[in-house]
Amino acid sequence: MSRLRLILGDQLNINHSWFRERGADAADIIYVLMEIRSETDYVVHHAQKVLGIFAAMRGFANALRAAGFHVHYIRLGDADNQHHFINNLRELVNRFGISAIERQQADEYRVESLLLGASSELGIPVSCVDSEHFLADREKIAKKYADKIPRMEFFYRELRKQYRILLDENNQPIGGQWNFDQENRNRWKGDPAIPEWYALSADLTDIWQEIQSCGVHTMGDAQAANFPWPITRAQAKAWLKHFVENGLPNFGEFQDAMTTQSPRLFHAGISFALNIKLLHPLEVIHAALAEYEAGRVSISTVEGFVRQILGWREFVRAVYWARMPHYAELNELQHHRRLPRWYWDADTKMNCLHHAISQSLDGAYAHHIQRLMVTGNFALLAGCAPDEVDAWYLGIYIDAFEWVEMPNTRGMSQYADGGLVGSKPYAGSASYINKMSDYCKGCHYNHKRRHGEGACPFNSLYWHFHVRHAQRLARNPRIGMTYKLWGKMSEQEQTLTLTQAEIYLKKLDNL
Repeated sequence: MSRLRLILGDQLNINHSWFRERGADAADIIYVLMEIRSETDYVVHHAQKVLGIFAAMRGFANALRAAGFHVHYIRLGDADNQHHFINNLRELVNRFGISAIERQQADEYRVESLLLGASSELGIPVSCVDSEHFLADREKIAKKYADKIPRMEFFYRELRKQYRILLDENNQPIGGQWNFDQENRNRWKGDPAIPEWYALSADLTDIWQEIQSCGVHTMGDAQAANFPWPITRAQAKAWLKHFVENGLPNFGEFQDAMTTQSPRLFHAGISFALNIKLLHPLEVIHAALAEYEAGRVSISTVEGFVRQILGWREFVRAVYWARMPHYAELNELQHHRRLPRWYWDADTKMNCLHHAISQSLDGAYAHHIQRLMVTGNFALLAGCAPDEVDAWYLGIYIDAFEWVEMPNTRGMSQYADGGLVGSKPYAGSASYINKMSDYCKGCHYNHKRRHGEGACPFNSLYWHFHVRHAQRLARNPRIGMTYKLWGKMSEQEQTLTLTQAEIYLKKLDNL
């Protein structure tokens, strides 16, 4: 073999142009995948995340072999595994007489930076090609948005026009408006019925035992004997089909709703398959559009779903590549507290947080409002350090890769970027959580109380957050009403509320 092609664990795209080469063109190519500790250990990952990626990688390698490609796969426990990309590549270059390495763009800055130095480290040419997955060109968006980041809405409209999505013959949005977000904010009250997710149950016990025997530290339940996530392209396609037929019709109306009765409601749960590239974003979008065109879903529903894929997913990637590595250091609000201990075990009397964190530990999943307005909201109000919040989100969710996690967390959730991603801090009191969920029912804390015995911590912390950041935030037109309401409270009410917040901030671990 003279050429080595490196495939990362989130590059399982069987439709990449690499795999259209056959015969003599592919005879001198060896494809390499590797399970390494430098990837399992940079944060504490959820057990299902490590297990799911390794299982998908092994399945992908087997599919390539079955198609006639030469594959070299390095397992976690292999004796000659040096657990580092460059060190493993050096050994393979010598073993197989490799004269050139080819790779796809890495999605995470830390990996891309490492691989950019591979040629000088190894002494042979290393070329890079596009991963052929995303809808916005990385080099173009990084250059275009180096100085100014647009609002997501305008970024989204540009891509709608570029790909001719939900446009009429006059290049105007179908339905008369670009965004139906206002119609997609209803609370779920028990009807319609919640559909089951597509049922999967792979036995990955052997792989999990390998991971454990190597001493990889994880969190959460592995569910190795009945692994619930798609790990092959066929499974991912079946999952997508099941969602658009069963979940999509009600996704739009209830996409912001939360309930103790289901961790998912009408959400798709396809982000893991998307982010390791078992699915392509355009096939997901077109599957949803087909349901709309067949009259089975409304324009507000399909637009809301398309906006998540074509708009938000691509937008946060644009922010990431336009502003890294400095973006990872931003802490606009100067928050420095540690995350409360119960983020790791869900042992809190706040029902909303107990439920959202429990389901995350059990299933490596929470939908976007649970992440933004429950776990993220509390960390924001409590003034937790963005580095701590980043590491937790990056670890606990099966779909979390830094390019998508960091702008969502450090930017949208924690406002640590000062408004590059979101135009205001997404801070909410118990009123919002009660409006959009049934979490407050039966909670130890009273969602109506700001202070006193049993007062919900979200309420006093909400006001404490706005008061301590008034100099920075009071002029923001999107939250001006908050400060007007605060000004209308009596001095005694203000004092009692802030005093209650200080009490809670001193005992965050025991709330």
